[in-house]
Amino acid sequence: MNKHSGMALLRTLLLMAVAAVILTPVILTVVNSVMTEREILANYGMLGKSDTNVFVTMKWIPDWVSFQQYEKVLVSTSMFLRMFWNSVSMVVPIILGQAFVATLAAFAFGKLRFPGRDSLFFLYLITMLMPFQVTLVPNYIMADWLGLLNHPASIILPGIFGAFGVFLLRQFMLHIHSAYIEAAKIDGAGYLRIFITVALPMVKPGIAALVVLLFSDYWNMVEQPLIFLQDAGMQPLSVFLSRIQEELLGVSFAASVVYMVPMVLLFLYAENYFIEGIQLSGVKG
Repeated sequence: MNKHSGMALLRTLLLMAVAAVILTPVILTVVNSVMTEREILANYGMLGKSDTNVFVTMKWIPDWVSFQQYEKVLVSTSMFLRMFWNSVSMVVPIILGQAFVATLAAFAFGKLRFPGRDSLFFLYLITMLMPFQVTLVPNYIMADWLGLLNHPASIILPGIFGAFGVFLLRQFMLHIHSAYIEAAKIDGAGYLRIFITVALPMVKPGIAALVVLLFSDYWNMVEQPLIFLQDAGMQPLSVFLSRIQEELLGVSFAASVVYMVPMVLLFLYAENYFIEGIQLSGVKG
C-alpha cells in the first residue's frame, strides 16, 4: 500500500467515524419510535431524576416492534397533526416569501448601480450578524404595535424580510458575468426581463441552497413561537418536541421521526443543487 492509498483509507475511516457519530441519534430515534411504551420507559424512565447514578439504556433492536406511537401521533391524537400543520403553515410562506424578496434584492445589490447601494447592503449585513436575542424586543414591540401578537404573521413577516437570503443570493448574482446582461440590453431587454430570463436561471442552485437552509432553520425554531404565540394551539410541533415529558417519551420519538421526514426528503431532492450552491456561493465572476 503506497502513501496516497494509506491517506485515502485513513480519510475514509475518519469520515465513516464522523458519519457514525452524527447518524447515531437519528438511528436511535427511529428505533425507539417502534418500541412499546413499556420498553421505552424501562430504558429512559429514570432520565432526569435527581439520582445522579442513572444510566440510560440505548437499545439498537426493540424487543417487540410496535407502531402504537405512530398511531397516537397520526390518528388518535389530533394535537400532533395540528401542530405539524402549524409548522407547515408558517415555514412555507417564510421560504417562498424570502426567496422572492431576496432574489429581487440580490439582483439589485449585485447587478444594478444606484446611490447608496453599498451602504444599504452594509446595513443588511449588520442586521444579519445580530443574534435573535438582540432584535427580540424591537420585533416584539413592532408586532404588538401592528396587532400581530399571538398570530403566525408575527413570525412569518420578519422571516420573509430576513437578510440572510439577500446576502447569499447576492454572491450568485456577482457570479453572473456582465457580458450576459449587456447582451440582453443590446437585444432590447429591460431589467425585469433580464432578471427573469438571465438572472433567475443562473442562480437556481443558490435558490435551492437558500430553500434548504431556510427550511432547516425555521422548521426547528422554538424561541419565536414561544414568545410571539401564547396560544399553545397555534404553536408548531418543534415547540412540543422541546418539551419532552416522561409520560410522552414514546410519542415524542414517533413525532420526531415524522418531523424529520420533510427535511430529509427536501434535502434528498435538492442535494445536487444544494452542493453546487454552496460551492459557488463564494465565487465572484
